[in-house]
Amino acid sequence: MNKIFAIGDIHGSLTKLRQLMEIIPIDRKNDTLLFIGDYIDRGKSGTAVVDYIIDIRKELKKVICLMGNHEHMFLRYLEGIAEDLYLQNGGIATVSAYDIRRSDPPDLRKSTLPEEHALFFFSLLTYYETPDYIFVHAGLKPGVPVAQQTTYDLMWIRQEFIASAYDFGKLVVFGHTPMPQPLIMPNKIGIDTGAVFGGKLTCLELPDKKFYQV
Repeated sequence: MNKIFAIGDIHGSLTKLRQLMEIIPIDRKNDTLLFIGDYIDRGKSGTAVVDYIIDIRKELKKVICLMGNHEHMFLRYLEGIAEDLYLQNGGIATVSAYDIRRSDPPDLRKSTLPEEHALFFFSLLTYYETPDYIFVHAGLKPGVPVAQQTTYDLMWIRQEFIASAYDFGKLVVFGHTPMPQPLIMPNKIGIDTGAVFGGKLTCLELPDKKFYQV
């Protein structure tokens, strides 16, 4: 049986990501590696994390990369939208790493990104669904079909989703809300364990529901 390995929020924690990749028993030809989003911001090595994942995508056959709220804010920042929101939420590290200046017009902001990085950010998925699971960065609004969820809820929702016992039809795997340990509930599993805040970086193996942490 092919497995899925889902990795939680990284936020520039490159060393932990490298260490995690060394211990997960992934079949590089048959298994799926999935990233739940939030590769950049807050941590010091966000752009290096993007480089590392780009390289992984060249080596592994099945890699799924979701968009986190930080990638969404970054793309909006490149368009000149909600700049203060992004900078106040850890975006300064990413803007500085790409040598983007606030005075730059949107076209110039985009041009400072390496081509592979631009392609990476614009290729990110808002959610990923299999016959058994729904993978999403933040969560889902209870009672709303997956295809009708708003981008805001997919990227930002917290307590309304986390506290809900609603049956989404499939197990939902999410990140976004850091917790000391993975959150395991009948309808959802949370895998953001605050790597950038001194916590562990977590990987969930499915269908066995086995965890790997560094």
